[in-house]
Amino acid sequence: MSLDKEASTMMDKAVAHLAEEYKSLRTNRVNPAMLDSLMVEAYGSSVGLKTVASISVQERNLIITPFDPGISGDIVKAINSSQMNLNAINDGASIRVPVPPLNEELRKDIAKQAKQKLEQAKISVREVRRKIKDAAKKRKADGDLTEDDIKHMDKKLQTLTDEMCLKLDKLYVVKEKEILTI
Repeated sequence: MSLDKEASTMMDKAVAHLAEEYKSLRTNRVNPAMLDSLMVEAYGSSVGLKTVASISVQERNLIITPFDPGISGDIVKAINSSQMNLNAINDGASIRVPVPPLNEELRKDIAKQAKQKLEQAKISVREVRRKIKDAAKKRKADGDLTEDDIKHMDKKLQTLTDEMCLKLDKLYVVKEKEILTI
């Protein structure tokens, strides 16, 4: 695989990762994806909530139905101890998680988290650029690339980096609007 295609693939993964991260951020709409990143201590190890239960939405509540009712307590504990400020209630067969509307302070805090995740993604994209440049310099030292090839690749890498950062910014703008909308 050529270096520019490798860079494009790796940067696309950073964009996709940010999109996945944004799914787990709370907005005013109740969404089962809010709990996607939640880990539950069950069966002697840490497992994702989606692997041990199904999640659905009913009005402003998340309804979690464990595949094994014996781990309901573990799921409640994981939700209540998470940083999502949610309070899970065990109804016996299922777990109900009321999702209150966001107040202004919490919306701003979540928007700040989204901005931090954006910066992390941009750092990842720039790190890919740096790694590819280092690989190109190494190939130049081996005689595989010329100085002109390196300059041309640098221009392509910078253009690609700028495009990816623009994509990341667009994801952030959409998510920020979604978070701050009442």
